[in-house]
Amino acid sequence: MLDILPKQTPLWRQFETIWQNLAASYGYDEIRLPIIEATSLFKRSIGEVTDIVEKEMFCFQTKEDSESLSLRPEGTAGCVRAGIENSLLRHQIQRLWYMGPMFRHETPQKGRYRQFHQVGVEAFGMDGPDIEAEHILMMARFWKALGIESAIQLQINSIGSAESRKNYRNVLVDYLSKYQSDLDADSQRRLHTNPLRILDSKNPKMADIIANAPLCYEYLDPDSTLHFEKFTDLLTKANIAYTLNPNLVRGLDYYNRTVYEWVTDTLGAQGTVCAGGRYDSLVAQLGADSTPAVGFAMGIERVLLVQEALGVKPTPAMDAYLIHVGATVTDNALSFAEDLRTRCPTLRLILHCGGGDFKQQFKKADKSGARIALILGEQELLNQTIGIKFLREERPQIEMPLTEINQFLMTYLAN
Repeated sequence: MLDILPKQTPLWRQFETIWQNLAASYGYDEIRLPIIEATSLFKRSIGEVTDIVEKEMFCFQTKEDSESLSLRPEGTAGCVRAGIENSLLRHQIQRLWYMGPMFRHETPQKGRYRQFHQVGVEAFGMDGPDIEAEHILMMARFWKALGIESAIQLQINSIGSAESRKNYRNVLVDYLSKYQSDLDADSQRRLHTNPLRILDSKNPKMADIIANAPLCYEYLDPDSTLHFEKFTDLLTKANIAYTLNPNLVRGLDYYNRTVYEWVTDTLGAQGTVCAGGRYDSLVAQLGADSTPAVGFAMGIERVLLVQEALGVKPTPAMDAYLIHVGATVTDNALSFAEDLRTRCPTLRLILHCGGGDFKQQFKKADKSGARIALILGEQELLNQTIGIKFLREERPQIEMPLTEINQFLMTYLAN
């Protein structure tokens, strides 16, 4: 579990701001969920034989009644639980999103620590492929806004209905059983509990076995086939490039029909940055009326690592740094800074504190990351002017009347 330090938070804030604006533009409302839920919720939704429930959750017992609670390993189950308890889902359409920490007790990976952060999106009450396509278009727009669209690729598949998935599971187990002795320990354990997860193995020794396995979409029921064809047609018409990955199955029990992942080759083996799909049976599975649902989650740390790999920089955290030297000036600097903040509400301004000459203050101004330094000395105060030094541009220092500084700041910082 890692600290997110001040030099890292500007990229996080930029990510969050872009996401919040994008979600609002698509009509999605934020829901804020607890990070602790009853362990039974995850067993019922994710599946008791998944890796998450079997060995990755942080669980503990309450002192009062020995109820088993868990730190949330993912967000969908909690979102569905909240929707049911607060009557948000019954015969209603809901577009929801959430953001926050998740927890898994597994070996830390690149961009996936024991506390990691996700954005999740869940849409309820819509059973057509158009809502799935909207999620894809939404994320394509997000990657572009972050400046990483060139490094992210879309993979899609369909795992069909619960019945067709069951039929495929039987065929797959029959096939894999012929190679049981060649399977690694994890795959042998999954063979009769969660065999579809074997297809997602990254073990190179099993590559040939997996490559020759029966394909899931060859066992789809007619309705799922039609649904998937409509989905891919919508993507094609929207000029969204994708790759059909027949081994893409997702690791959670609640998925059906469309599944997809956004992947990158900039992070090595841990290349999935966003994943999702349809899960029409989960609401009923948790005790409410059957409700169609589809959603996705993206790992914030992994997305930021892609930005880092591509050299994407956050917008400067600060706009201006106010430098002031001289006893009279220093006495007035605090009120001057407050007046600037009042007249320019969006201005991000640091007032130098702690004394020091011009040279020392300029060093701190540069280190702050501010775009400009505002210079107030005794001569400037006497002349009712202020100096402006451009810290990130090759431009000469200028001086202007104090009466013009508001307009300058609003115009300059808007660019």
